[in-house]
Amino acid sequence: MEVRNETTINEFILLGFSNNPRTQVLLFVLFLVIYLLTLIGNLLMMLVITVDSHLHTPMYFFLRHLSFLDAVYSSIIVPKLLENLLSQWKTTSFVRCFTQISLVMFSGATEACLLSVMAYDRYQAVCHPLVYMAAMNRKVCTGLISASWAVGIITAVTNTLFLAQQHFCGHNLIHHFACEIPPVLVLACSDPYTSIVSLMITMVVLGLGTLVLLLGSYSHIIVTALRVNSATGRSKIFYTCSSHFLVITIFYGSGMSRYMTPASGSVLEEVLSVQYSVVTPMLNPLIYSLKNKEVKAALQRMLVKRSRLTF
Repeated sequence: MEVRNETTINEFILLGFSNNPRTQVLLFVLFLVIYLLTLIGNLLMMLVITVDSHLHTPMYFFLRHLSFLDAVYSSIIVPKLLENLLSQWKTTSFVRCFTQISLVMFSGATEACLLSVMAYDRYQAVCHPLVYMAAMNRKVCTGLISASWAVGIITAVTNTLFLAQQHFCGHNLIHHFACEIPPVLVLACSDPYTSIVSLMITMVVLGLGTLVLLLGSYSHIIVTALRVNSATGRSKIFYTCSSHFLVITIFYGSGMSRYMTPASGSVLEEVLSVQYSVVTPMLNPLIYSLKNKEVKAALQRMLVKRSRLTF
């Protein structure tokens, strides 16, 4: 009987971006600034929406959940990335790596659902304004949010369990700055067929499914905008939709490209991952909230109230 000399992996090494010390310092400063902006922007949005009664509407109810999710999403990726940029030891345990994989899958899947829910909310507001509050009542909003979180949990647990059933031996070098399914899956010694099928089903059903809902909602919004007699009303709707499309393009384009193609360890793959896991959480509060007149007014009211309490 032939005995195969295979060593089971109990930790991984994240190779990250570059071994050049100067480049690592520059990247550390860049990602630290992005992370701080992400936390400040999203936490500020959560605070303003919570304390200002004028923002207790379905749209801002969804935005508060999106802000919370983006703060969590960024915190799953960036702190470990910053640690590795300044550390000579870039190891991560098997359990910690798979925990990060699960949380990344959960955050990405939940965000895809939330973006489609928010697009549906805008469709109801623009295309059916007279019945908007009835259609988007508290029960409906709570149900949509609960469904989004549930889909995220199911997606994360399913794909992580399939990946955990693989046998990892030999090489433990991950050509990436974080633990994600594609770069980890290439290290498996066993047949990765079940994990690949699970991931492809997730991308087709969840990724393309929510994208179709998004595009369908915005298509109806644009058609309705073209029928609006007011030039100001049309420009406002188109301006809002164009900024939302920017986020959707970055998130879906980079995310689906990353997860639907085999990992090769290229720089392009790392750039794509940065776009949907680091850049998008920073852009969301800027595009969806902070440039909104209602949010600006709420911020002013909060600052005025704060200054009165201080003095």
